[in-house]
Amino acid sequence: MIPSTAASSSAPSVRDGADPVVDAARYGAVPTLMDSLLHDVRNPLNALSIHLEVLSEKLKVETGQVPPSQEKNLKAMREQIQRVDGILRRFSEFIVARPGSVGDADLSETVTRALEVLAHESRKRRLQVRSTVAPGVRARLSDTGELGFLVVQTLMRAYGRAESGTEVTVTVRAEDARAVLEVVDPTHTPAENSPEVVAALELRCAQLGVDLQLRAGLCRLTFPLV
Repeated sequence: MIPSTAASSSAPSVRDGADPVVDAARYGAVPTLMDSLLHDVRNPLNALSIHLEVLSEKLKVETGQVPPSQEKNLKAMREQIQRVDGILRRFSEFIVARPGSVGDADLSETVTRALEVLAHESRKRRLQVRSTVAPGVRARLSDTGELGFLVVQTLMRAYGRAESGTEVTVTVRAEDARAVLEVVDPTHTPAENSPEVVAALELRCAQLGVDLQLRAGLCRLTFPLV
Protein backbone atom coordinates (compact mmCIF):
# COMPACT_ATOMS: atom_id res chain seq x y z
CA MET A 1 0.00 0.00 0.00
CA ILE A 2 1.40 3.38 -1.00
CA PRO A 3 1.09 5.97 1.79
CA SER A 4 -0.92 9.08 1.00
CA THR A 5 0.83 12.35 0.31
CA ALA A 6 -0.65 13.91 3.44
CA ALA A 7 0.54 11.09 5.62
CA SER A 8 4.03 11.05 4.20
CA SER A 9 4.44 14.82 4.39
CA SER A 10 3.52 14.84 8.07
CA ALA A 11 6.56 12.77 8.99
CA PRO A 12 9.67 14.99 9.16
CA SER A 13 12.63 13.83 7.11
CA VAL A 14 16.17 13.86 8.43
CA ARG A 15 17.09 15.84 5.31
CA ASP A 16 14.29 18.40 5.70
CA GLY A 17 16.34 20.72 7.86
CA ALA A 18 18.17 21.21 11.12
CA ASP A 19 16.65 20.02 14.36
CA PRO A 20 17.34 22.48 17.22
CA VAL A 21 17.89 19.66 19.71
CA VAL A 22 20.32 17.86 17.41
CA ASP A 23 22.10 21.13 16.59
CA ALA A 24 22.47 21.96 20.28
CA ALA A 25 24.00 18.55 20.94
CA ARG A 26 26.23 18.76 17.88
CA TYR A 27 27.65 22.18 18.68
CA GLY A 28 27.71 21.50 22.39
CA ALA A 29 30.36 18.87 21.64
CA VAL A 30 32.60 21.34 19.79
CA PRO A 31 34.50 22.71 22.84
CA THR A 32 35.34 19.20 24.07
CA LEU A 33 36.42 18.09 20.61
CA MET A 34 38.51 21.24 20.16
CA ASP A 35 40.22 20.72 23.50
CA SER A 36 41.03 17.12 22.53
CA LEU A 37 42.21 18.20 19.07
CA LEU A 38 44.52 20.81 20.57
CA HIS A 39 46.08 18.22 22.86
CA ASP A 40 46.35 15.44 20.27
CA VAL A 41 47.72 17.59 17.46
CA ARG A 42 50.31 19.40 19.57
CA ASN A 43 51.94 16.11 20.53
CA PRO A 44 52.95 15.27 16.93
CA LEU A 45 53.85 18.92 16.36
CA ASN A 46 56.28 18.74 19.26
CA ALA A 47 57.68 15.47 17.87
CA LEU A 48 58.14 17.07 14.46
CA SER A 49 60.00 19.98 16.04
CA ILE A 50 62.36 17.62 17.86
CA HIS A 51 63.06 15.50 14.79
CA LEU A 52 63.59 18.62 12.72
CA GLU A 53 66.32 19.78 15.09
CA VAL A 54 67.91 16.30 15.02
CA LEU A 55 67.89 16.44 11.23
CA SER A 56 69.42 19.90 11.37
CA GLU A 57 72.32 18.59 13.45
CA LYS A 58 72.90 15.71 11.03
CA LEU A 59 73.00 18.07 8.06
CA LYS A 60 75.75 20.21 9.52
CA VAL A 61 79.02 19.91 7.64
CA GLU A 62 82.56 20.30 8.96
CA THR A 63 81.99 24.02 9.52
CA GLY A 64 79.18 23.28 11.96
CA GLN A 65 76.64 25.00 9.71
CA VAL A 66 73.73 23.59 7.73
CA PRO A 67 74.25 24.20 3.97
CA PRO A 68 72.31 27.36 2.98
CA SER A 69 70.14 25.52 0.44
CA GLN A 70 68.91 23.11 3.11
CA GLU A 71 68.71 25.68 5.92
CA LYS A 72 66.08 27.50 3.87
CA ASN A 73 63.90 24.37 3.81
CA LEU A 74 64.40 23.73 7.52
CA LYS A 75 63.45 27.31 8.33
CA ALA A 76 60.26 27.00 6.26
CA MET A 77 59.29 23.79 8.09
CA ARG A 78 59.90 25.38 11.51
CA GLU A 79 57.74 28.34 10.57
CA GLN A 80 54.89 26.13 9.38
CA ILE A 81 54.96 24.05 12.58
CA GLN A 82 54.79 27.26 14.64
CA ARG A 83 52.01 28.58 12.41
CA VAL A 84 49.83 25.48 12.91
CA ASP A 85 50.45 25.58 16.65
CA GLY A 86 49.48 29.25 16.76
CA ILE A 87 46.29 28.68 14.75
CA LEU A 88 45.19 25.91 17.09
CA ARG A 89 45.83 28.02 20.18
CA ARG A 90 43.92 31.01 18.79
CA PHE A 91 40.90 28.91 17.83
CA SER A 92 40.95 27.18 21.19
CA GLU A 93 40.85 30.53 23.01
CA PHE A 94 37.53 31.40 21.37
CA ILE A 95 35.89 27.96 21.26
CA VAL A 96 36.82 26.26 24.53
CA ALA A 97 34.99 27.94 27.41
CA ARG A 98 37.28 28.52 30.38
CA PRO A 99 35.67 30.39 33.28
CA GLY A 100 37.52 33.52 34.26
CA SER A 101 37.34 35.74 37.30
CA VAL A 102 36.42 39.32 38.07
CA GLY A 103 39.09 41.54 36.62
CA ASP A 104 40.27 43.25 33.48
CA ALA A 105 41.15 41.97 30.02
CA ASP A 106 42.75 43.50 26.95
CA LEU A 107 39.84 44.33 24.65
CA SER A 108 42.15 45.57 21.88
CA GLU A 109 44.15 42.35 21.79
CA THR A 110 41.06 40.15 21.99
CA VAL A 111 39.40 41.91 19.04
CA THR A 112 42.60 41.72 16.99
CA ARG A 113 42.90 37.97 17.59
CA ALA A 114 39.20 37.42 16.84
CA LEU A 115 39.56 39.24 13.51
CA GLU A 116 42.45 36.90 12.63
CA VAL A 117 40.46 33.80 13.62
CA LEU A 118 37.47 34.93 11.52
CA ALA A 119 39.55 36.14 8.58
CA HIS A 120 38.62 33.11 6.48
CA GLU A 121 34.93 33.72 7.15
CA SER A 122 35.14 37.34 6.02
CA ARG A 123 37.08 36.36 2.89
CA LYS A 124 34.58 33.59 2.11
CA ARG A 125 31.77 36.11 2.32
CA ARG A 126 33.84 38.61 0.27
CA LEU A 127 33.56 41.29 2.92
CA GLN A 128 35.83 44.26 3.35
CA VAL A 129 36.65 44.48 7.06
CA ARG A 130 38.06 47.85 8.12
CA SER A 131 39.31 47.89 11.69
CA THR A 132 40.41 50.79 13.87
CA VAL A 133 41.64 49.31 17.13
CA ALA A 134 43.16 51.67 19.65
CA PRO A 135 46.03 49.86 21.43
CA GLY A 136 45.88 48.89 25.07
CA VAL A 137 42.16 49.41 25.72
CA ARG A 138 41.35 47.23 28.71
CA ALA A 139 37.85 46.35 29.90
CA ARG A 140 36.61 45.23 33.28
CA LEU A 141 34.27 42.21 33.46
CA SER A 142 32.76 39.99 36.11
CA ASP A 143 34.04 37.00 34.07
CA THR A 144 37.10 37.77 31.92
CA GLY A 145 36.84 34.35 30.28
CA GLU A 146 33.74 35.49 28.39
CA LEU A 147 35.28 38.45 26.56
CA GLY A 148 36.24 36.31 23.56
CA PHE A 149 32.69 34.95 23.31
CA LEU A 150 31.19 38.45 23.29
CA VAL A 151 33.62 39.68 20.63
CA VAL A 152 33.12 36.69 18.32
CA GLN A 153 29.32 36.85 18.58
CA THR A 154 29.40 40.57 17.74
CA LEU A 155 31.57 40.01 14.67
CA MET A 156 29.54 36.99 13.51
CA ARG A 157 26.33 39.01 13.70
CA ALA A 158 27.79 41.65 11.39
CA TYR A 159 29.30 39.12 9.00
CA GLY A 160 25.99 37.29 8.77
CA ARG A 161 24.06 40.47 7.99
CA ALA A 162 26.44 42.07 5.49
CA GLU A 163 26.02 41.36 1.79
CA SER A 164 28.91 40.10 -0.31
CA GLY A 165 31.25 42.88 -1.39
CA THR A 166 30.20 45.34 1.32
CA GLU A 167 32.21 46.77 4.20
CA VAL A 168 32.10 46.01 7.91
CA THR A 169 33.81 48.44 10.26
CA VAL A 170 35.22 47.40 13.63
CA THR A 171 36.27 50.01 16.19
CA VAL A 172 37.78 49.69 19.66
CA ARG A 173 38.24 52.88 21.66
CA ALA A 174 38.17 54.41 25.12
CA GLU A 175 35.25 56.79 25.54
CA ASP A 176 34.19 58.66 28.69
CA ALA A 177 35.80 56.20 31.10
CA ARG A 178 34.33 53.28 29.16
CA ALA A 179 35.84 50.72 26.82
CA VAL A 180 33.82 50.48 23.61
CA LEU A 181 33.62 47.85 20.87
CA GLU A 182 31.55 49.04 17.92
CA VAL A 183 30.81 46.93 14.85
CA VAL A 184 28.86 48.39 11.94
CA ASP A 185 27.50 46.56 8.90
CA PRO A 186 25.85 48.29 5.93
CA THR A 187 22.48 46.51 6.23
CA HIS A 188 19.79 48.93 7.40
CA THR A 189 17.02 46.40 7.99
CA PRO A 190 16.38 45.44 11.64
CA ALA A 191 15.77 41.79 10.64
CA GLU A 192 18.39 39.39 11.99
CA ASN A 193 19.81 36.59 9.83
CA SER A 194 20.99 34.71 12.92
CA PRO A 195 18.56 35.45 15.77
CA GLU A 196 20.21 32.80 17.93
CA VAL A 197 23.46 34.80 17.86
CA VAL A 198 21.63 37.94 18.98
CA ALA A 199 19.76 36.04 21.70
CA ALA A 200 23.00 34.60 23.08
CA LEU A 201 24.69 38.00 22.95
CA GLU A 202 21.80 39.74 24.72
CA LEU A 203 21.63 37.07 27.42
CA ARG A 204 25.34 37.03 28.20
CA CYS A 205 25.68 40.81 28.19
CA ALA A 206 22.78 41.07 30.65
CA GLN A 207 24.37 38.44 32.90
CA LEU A 208 27.79 40.11 32.81
CA GLY A 209 26.56 43.68 33.19
CA VAL A 210 27.83 44.76 29.76
CA ASP A 211 25.85 47.53 28.08
CA LEU A 212 24.65 46.32 24.67
CA GLN A 213 23.17 48.57 21.98
CA LEU A 214 21.64 46.92 18.92
CA ARG A 215 19.93 48.68 16.07
CA ALA A 216 19.88 47.67 12.41
CA GLY A 217 23.52 47.65 11.29
CA LEU A 218 25.04 48.71 14.62
CA CYS A 219 26.23 46.62 17.55
CA ARG A 220 27.99 48.42 20.40
CA LEU A 221 29.32 46.82 23.56
CA THR A 222 30.36 49.12 26.39
CA PHE A 223 32.48 47.96 29.33
CA PRO A 224 33.85 49.75 32.37
CA LEU A 225 37.30 51.06 31.39
CA VAL A 226 40.27 49.95 33.45
